[in-house]
Amino acid sequence: MYTVTGNFVDIPNKAIYPAQVTTEDGIIQSIEKIDATVTNYILPGFIDAHIHIESSMLVPSEFARLAVLHGTVGTISDPHEIANVLGTEGVHFMIENGKKVPFKFHFGAPSCVPATNFETAGAVIDSDGIKELLESPDIYYLAEMMNYPGVLFDDEEVLKKIAWAKQYNKPVDGHAPGLMGADAKKYASAGITTDHECFTLEEAQGKLDLGMKILIREGSAAKNFNALIPLLNNNYKHMMFCSDDKHPDDLVVGHINEVCARAVDYGIDVFKVLQAACINPVKHYNMNIGLLNVGDAADFIMVENLIDFKVLKTYINGTLVAKEGTSNIQPVAFNTPNNFHTSKKSVTDFELEAIASTNIRVIEALDGELITNEIHCTPKIVNGKLVSDTDTDVLKMAVVNRYSDAPPAIAFIKNFGLKEGAIAGSVGHDSHNIIAVGTSDEALCKAVNTIIENTGGICATDAEKTTILPLPVAGIISDKNGWETGKLYETADAHAKALGSTLKAPFMTLSFMALLVIPDLKLSDKGLFSGKKFEFTSVSL
Repeated sequence: MYTVTGNFVDIPNKAIYPAQVTTEDGIIQSIEKIDATVTNYILPGFIDAHIHIESSMLVPSEFARLAVLHGTVGTISDPHEIANVLGTEGVHFMIENGKKVPFKFHFGAPSCVPATNFETAGAVIDSDGIKELLESPDIYYLAEMMNYPGVLFDDEEVLKKIAWAKQYNKPVDGHAPGLMGADAKKYASAGITTDHECFTLEEAQGKLDLGMKILIREGSAAKNFNALIPLLNNNYKHMMFCSDDKHPDDLVVGHINEVCARAVDYGIDVFKVLQAACINPVKHYNMNIGLLNVGDAADFIMVENLIDFKVLKTYINGTLVAKEGTSNIQPVAFNTPNNFHTSKKSVTDFELEAIASTNIRVIEALDGELITNEIHCTPKIVNGKLVSDTDTDVLKMAVVNRYSDAPPAIAFIKNFGLKEGAIAGSVGHDSHNIIAVGTSDEALCKAVNTIIENTGGICATDAEKTTILPLPVAGIISDKNGWETGKLYETADAHAKALGSTLKAPFMTLSFMALLVIPDLKLSDKGLFSGKKFEFTSVSL
């Protein structure tokens, strides 16, 4: 038995008072008001209400070692990324690794494996596979139903997956960017309970009016805080915070605590902020996380103040897992499953013949956004071939099938800003094929082959050097600890920016340029794809 003292933050009753919290065997035994002057604050731990752990490039046990430093005690984790590489084997790998540390991961059954039929993935999880996963007590929900066209057009497999979630009384997460009006109503009425993809107030308010929970996302690439935070004041009981994708260097710095600080600084009442950050996810997903009530699991944090939420201590099941910047979670051993079966490429594989056309379709990448635009540009042609044009920043892009030998898919992209060399990575949502952008065919080939040689990773290369963060676990996750992974990522990121990229997170943005379910123009290993029309299109107009 032990006690801690501090200013107790009673979120439901919107009260703060000095108190002594007594814990025994991981359970809160009593909460007693005291007559004392205390400076720190005791509150429930933070929850990331939607995250792909794989996007931190860390296994769950290593993610936990960093997350607890920022007061995070649990996550709603969609193992969609590793499932698209390894299927249910990948899901079970994440669950079992997460169980080895004192942290409360709540994994879902990935609903879209593969995400679409317009790209090559490493596995398939059909409705029977979803049923098998949802039967497990280790699976808490049906993860984001990004195949919203399947919902709208009553796809049999999609509806079966949703039906299994309802049968097992587990929530269904949504993913429907830009969906509004009658389509949004049908989507919600199918049983979809959340959405983390809203990027306008109008869209988010419309989905709230339909009874959906809206998540404010602030990740390494997609950032919707500024657009959606005005809704929190009047809808705090129906909103949550999430990061969706959090790169390792960002996770070293902060997590949900940073979003709380920004919300308070914006002027939102602190109790409303903490309702979204600590309470709502636990109740919506029926998480096994305590909420600072007598009889609850002792999952709580102590912070210096309720302004910047600097975390002093983090407790999970009564165990002190972090104290003043030091993580008490120890590393654990794990294996490195993978699925990488493609041969090295030649420079000629990246050549693209010019045809009798004046303009080409170009992907316009937007910094901090998953969505892209389709723009039309005049291409640079050399010796009858379409090539990168650094003067106009219209650069050649390639997506290479990592699961078998196939010709690369080629397109063009704007706003990466590279002036020399190339960058590449095998983190390519959703199927995690190899994605590369380069200033020449030779640089593209060199970057892609670097990824193939390492059976996964992210890299930046030029004539002088190549910088790589190897990702041997499924080709998307590091086998190193979070701090080392973060440093290697920072080095690769700095190299990409030295090549000219002006994007805040060039590798994160790169990873989403094959995300076909987010409009408008994307590139899969099978070709250029229009997310608005949901069909392939041509590079040339």
